[in-house]
Amino acid sequence: MKRFFVFIALAAVCVSEPASAQILKKITGGNSADTSKKKFSVNDLLGGKKGGLSTDEIVQGLKEALSVGATNSSQKLNALDGYFGNAAIKLLMPPEAQKVEKTLRSVGLGSQVDKAILSMNRAAEDAAASAAPIFLDAIKSMSIQDAAGILGGGDNAATKYLQDKTTGALTEAFRPVIEKSLQKVDATKYWNDVFSTYNKFSRDKVNTDLPAYVTEKALTGIFFQVAEEEKKIRKDPVARTSEILKKVFAQQ
Repeated sequence: MKRFFVFIALAAVCVSEPASAQILKKITGGNSADTSKKKFSVNDLLGGKKGGLSTDEIVQGLKEALSVGATNSSQKLNALDGYFGNAAIKLLMPPEAQKVEKTLRSVGLGSQVDKAILSMNRAAEDAAASAAPIFLDAIKSMSIQDAAGILGGGDNAATKYLQDKTTGALTEAFRPVIEKSLQKVDATKYWNDVFSTYNKFSRDKVNTDLPAYVTEKALTGIFFQVAEEEKKIRKDPVARTSEILKKVFAQQ
């Protein structure tokens, strides 16, 4: 392992630089195709019984949709290859480090680079387990005003709600787990040693804080997955796994 990172340092020196629309149809009784351009008050969106749905049913349905999506996302990404096996969110070397990576691969150290990339993804997968309870706490505190904002927003409005409410807490929860996971293979130490050396010879600096980089990318990945789960619940009846979800997100 140390031999690998010695080679990295040498290489571095050598390198130059529609279901929310469906609910709105129920509530407003009209065509919701242009709802993104309309302004709705809380009463417009959630007042009384409209289209057969009460305010409580709508809020309950939104909370359950968020809970299902958040829990599924956390479980999928916490599994083996949750990040590593998903090309859309797989953690790779940062762009500013790709010249170093190319050089290493050219001198026969590709397998070592692959191991480094794998360790970053395994750290993200370890951290994903802590996401679900943080998401669920945010969902429990969702207000009527929050629900109105989700209904009046776009197809990923629920995901944006979670992102606004949980990014700080998730960062605090993910970072220590990721640090511990990376330390198992001394990845943090080697990363800092290697890219501190690299930064002395390059104008394109690499962030030497590996846990920060992995944490940032892990959060990007989990919110991507939450958005995918939200999309399924909005568009796919099979994804509506309870009566309240079926009722709230039913097609017209």
